[in-house]
Amino acid sequence: MKPFIIGIAGGSGSGKSTVARKVAEGLATSSVAFIDMDAYYKNFTEIPLEERRKVNWDHPDAFDFDLLCTHLGLLADCKAIDKPEYDFVTHLRSTKTRHIEPPAVVVIDGILLLVDERVRDLCDVKVFVDADADIRLIRRIKRDIKSRGRPLEEVLDQYLSTVQPMHLQFVEPSKRYADIIVPRGGHNAVAVEMLVAKIQRRIQKAPRSLSA
Repeated sequence: MKPFIIGIAGGSGSGKSTVARKVAEGLATSSVAFIDMDAYYKNFTEIPLEERRKVNWDHPDAFDFDLLCTHLGLLADCKAIDKPEYDFVTHLRSTKTRHIEPPAVVVIDGILLLVDERVRDLCDVKVFVDADADIRLIRRIKRDIKSRGRPLEEVLDQYLSTVQPMHLQFVEPSKRYADIIVPRGGHNAVAVEMLVAKIQRRIQKAPRSLSA
């Protein structure tokens, strides 16, 4: 039967990945596959590292939406995929991929997930995780320095030159496409519990549900 696809969007550092993880944990009775939209950045192998660092990674053009839609479509048709893996230090796709068999539920998150109409149409439930700009910036600084090995100056320059403007131009307006908005980020336990309960009801009512 067709998997139930849950799309979770929100600004960088909003807590969308935390919400996605908690939703997956809350749906533990079903098989769940987690897909990160970041894995679908375009692979700019033709340009050197210094030039790749200058790419506007927060613009929709940085993403391979064609491949993402193909993979979501395959999962929706109960077919396995080999999801790419992305290296944020080299700004390139890894040579390794992750094989994903079609599950009962697919949870996918990404800053620009709701920007593309094709992706929205493939999602059964669309969620937007909201958080204050200062909170998102602090989280991004901590993440990029600790997990991605970037100096503070580079993180701040990127935030001011691309992250913030692209958020205002693309991410924030995509909120209007969401079925559910989770305020105050990923640690809003009440909102996450309500979201999980709503999704569980939707899955139970859907005739395509694997849990039926």
